[in-house]
Amino acid sequence: MGIINLWEGVKSKIQLSSQNLPKHVAIILDGCEEYAQKNNTPLTEAYKTEFLNIKNAIKVGTKLNIPIMTFFSRTTKPAEEETDQLVEFFNLLLNWDLIHQNQIKISVLGKWYKLPDRLVEPIKKIISDTKEYDKFFINFCIQYNGQEEIVDACRLITQQVKLEKITPENIDKALVKENIYASYFMPPDLMIVSGNKKTTGGLLLWDSAETKIHFTGINWPEFGREDFLKSLVFYQSA
Repeated sequence: MGIINLWEGVKSKIQLSSQNLPKHVAIILDGCEEYAQKNNTPLTEAYKTEFLNIKNAIKVGTKLNIPIMTFFSRTTKPAEEETDQLVEFFNLLLNWDLIHQNQIKISVLGKWYKLPDRLVEPIKKIISDTKEYDKFFINFCIQYNGQEEIVDACRLITQQVKLEKITPENIDKALVKENIYASYFMPPDLMIVSGNKKTTGGLLLWDSAETKIHFTGINWPEFGREDFLKSLVFYQSA
């Protein structure tokens, strides 16, 4: 067990082993409204902090060599203010040196293509620009529902049966995995839940059967690097 320090010149007291880190961390982003109310700040400012903290989490993940990270907001359909911030966020990612220096492939899971064009276009652009990267993988779940993901997989499998590409006897867990949105990613080892809700919101519902879940009780805009490390300590001790 050794001290992993993410701050230059600052010694962290958090004891974290570098030998037992998760390969896939999923993070539920929650608590923006509560943060805005508590701090008497506009919701738009809370969203800006939300996306800044996503960037900080990506920095930590790459520094610790965590290959896969998935981010999910509980919002079924982003409000106008959040959509505006998402547009700005994806445009920033397009020009963020860290994405390209670390060969980070960006994927978006869910029915994001039904969102306004001003958001769909930068999403398409960053997916295209990073499609050949293969060192790190960052997923964003937007307009995502875990139950719908499984229903959509069932539809795809049904079509394969109708086309006589497979028989019902061929249907097993591996086939379902091949047809969900996250078919090409290993299941998450750790799920970090920010905010005060004690549920996972159905995130990666098929893949999370064996996932360790850390309910932090911290609103995402207040979730710092040290809180991330504490979640990793939870993972190593759970």
